[in-house]
Amino acid sequence: MKQPLNVKSEIGELQSVLLHRPGKEVENLTPDYLGHLLFDDIPHLPMIQREHDYFASTLRNRGIEVLYLSNLMTEALHTEKLKKQFVMDILKESNVQGASSQKIADFLLSFDTEEMVKKVMAGVRKSEIPLEKKKHLYEMLDNHYPFYLDPMPNLYFTRDPAATIGAGLTINPMREVARKRESLFMSYIIRHHPRYAESDIPIWLDRDYPCPIEGGDELVLSKDTIAVGISARTAAKAIEQLAISIFKRQAEIKRVVAVEIPKSRAFMHLDTVFTMVDFDKFTIHPEIQNKDGQMDIYILEKGKEEDTVKITHKTNLLETLKELLGLKDVALIPCGGGDVIAAPREQWNDGSNTLAIAPGVVVTYDRNYVSNKLLREHGIEVIEVISSELSRGRGGPRCMSMPLSRKDI
Repeated sequence: MKQPLNVKSEIGELQSVLLHRPGKEVENLTPDYLGHLLFDDIPHLPMIQREHDYFASTLRNRGIEVLYLSNLMTEALHTEKLKKQFVMDILKESNVQGASSQKIADFLLSFDTEEMVKKVMAGVRKSEIPLEKKKHLYEMLDNHYPFYLDPMPNLYFTRDPAATIGAGLTINPMREVARKRESLFMSYIIRHHPRYAESDIPIWLDRDYPCPIEGGDELVLSKDTIAVGISARTAAKAIEQLAISIFKRQAEIKRVVAVEIPKSRAFMHLDTVFTMVDFDKFTIHPEIQNKDGQMDIYILEKGKEEDTVKITHKTNLLETLKELLGLKDVALIPCGGGDVIAAPREQWNDGSNTLAIAPGVVVTYDRNYVSNKLLREHGIEVIEVISSELSRGRGGPRCMSMPLSRKDI
């Protein structure tokens, strides 16, 4: 493949997508550590896997290539040197130090590559290291804290650790400690997997940048305009640096639109309250605007001097979208129909988190029937997927998918 990454819109026909099938990391959730691991509930593993398989099959049935994170990572670690380096990196980023570091490294390296990758994702319990290998008091206190390596239950939301923009991507410095290690997988895949390593793939912003940005806040509105949410998980400084990097290294993308949303868990990322479903149609959760329908929007364009941007402030989302996309009219489809009860309920279950797989064709959770009915009334083809367990992680179909390639429109 000459150009393995190509995403120039939110709605172009989806060709290739990265998913992660939930694994044993979900079973390493317990009530005591839910907050630490950013979960509100504990999904039932067999059922969440069944639902995720249904989601993946739905995409394949539409001719979309589905790639899995664990498979790509296994293929990327194609030498013993890479495998050992990855283990050292994951231990360092898990803050594992001292004598226990070598023991855990030996434990991980005792697995074949595929099982090692899955074990890193699932987490390493203290009980898994044989007692005779434990020398220190804290190692023996299994009940004090059960893990040497924390599990990564949020991995099935592949949207966030990295995001494709044009022919490049961001490998994201994530805000929460529980998720920071996740982008290490994509860093290895892009640099070492045979499918990507030989291509000159630009990394617009790398995971070592000191301010956070996450893929759920990154939307590609058109070939020349991207939108990024200023949210609970993405900082304004990261957005500005992303804009500077993109403007410096290519010419097609001319605008980065920073959209400020309320900084709360319910409104975690821009794509939980706003997604594109057709050329001129968007889902929206009404509460991101004030009572007058206003909000803060900043258009970043290339500045006159190097490494600077010109910033224009806007307050009307509807008019700004029409201006940016060259449209006479735009439909904002409210989550839950804007109803005082249905809207927040369905937004909590990601009623606005739609995955467009073609213009006017979206994948949504079946549970958000009010929003789905309204989408259909606006002429959108809605493909529903089962969601009783998937939704417990507070992310929808867009969150669960990282598009790698879309057809240009």
